[in-house]
Amino acid sequence: MALDAALLARAMPGRPVQVLWSRADELGWSPFGSAMCADVSATLQGGRITSWSYDVWSQGHSSRPGFAAVPGLLAATTLARPWTYPAAVDPPATRGAGSTRNALPIYDLPHRRVTGHRLLHAPVRSSSLRSLGAFLNVFAIESFMDELALTAGRDPLDFRLDHLPDPRGRHVLEIVAASSSWGTALAENVGRGMGFARYKGNGAYCAVVAEVSAEESIRVHRLSIAVDVGRIVNPDGVINQIEGGATQATSWTLKERVRFDRRRVLSVDWETYPILTFGEAPALDVHLVDNGHPSVGSGEAAQGPTAAAIANAVAAAIGVRVRDLPLTRDAVIDAIGQ
Repeated sequence: MALDAALLARAMPGRPVQVLWSRADELGWSPFGSAMCADVSATLQGGRITSWSYDVWSQGHSSRPGFAAVPGLLAATTLARPWTYPAAVDPPATRGAGSTRNALPIYDLPHRRVTGHRLLHAPVRSSSLRSLGAFLNVFAIESFMDELALTAGRDPLDFRLDHLPDPRGRHVLEIVAASSSWGTALAENVGRGMGFARYKGNGAYCAVVAEVSAEESIRVHRLSIAVDVGRIVNPDGVINQIEGGATQATSWTLKERVRFDRRRVLSVDWETYPILTFGEAPALDVHLVDNGHPSVGSGEAAQGPTAAAIANAVAAAIGVRVRDLPLTRDAVIDAIGQ
């Protein structure tokens, strides 16, 4: 918007210029979070994972102003001598990566192979959406951990603990299980599901249990969350970040999707791009672990675990695995028909 104003002011010297973007302008022309897809397979023996293979395909995750030594601003592409931009780039592994963020599971998995595939051509621009590739990667890994537990005839919590030597990770899983009454009976068409990760592999540990009903539609009633961010400086700040991230991830998981045709983006208002309403927001119960370890960030730790927990809860409620996001009624019907 600032560049739009500067270009207009340059064309109209001596006159004040005000630029206002409509909601449709912002939703229709801003970059979007990267489209992503993952393919995961594993082998089991004696109830344990003996090999793991994971491929993820993704656009780049950053086209912020200045990326790849270019302005990165849309108006610059309309100048008499227009800028042309390369594909969105990915942060390096030293900064948490992009497409492969959290693609390496925290679990003790022998013979593992993890490969990232970055797409260099796509119909819409992509840039940094909160948690970058971690949202899809944790959703895929943790959904598959539940599928493997089911195949092995194991409880999903016990299955994770059996593959997790990290004591801090085990602790947050045990806390969230206790706080969510994991393993107790539920009503028909109601399920609990679990999701867990350590953000970026070196940040906050976060475990989420979702309680979901799946009848006419999918409704997330409660999210129980345990998080270890190391030494806690501001407990309210950590809780706010985790609650906000979990609520946003619930909206992504249940509703949010960008639609487009060959000419333009079609999701340009809150009807064509629906988000979670206040009445649909789940109850949140956040438990903090303060163990004296160095502090790490909390802001994006809940995104992926929340999506996985909801998906696993839906599978527990209806006995059908939905692997595409968002988890809409139509997506559930399609999964039932497969």
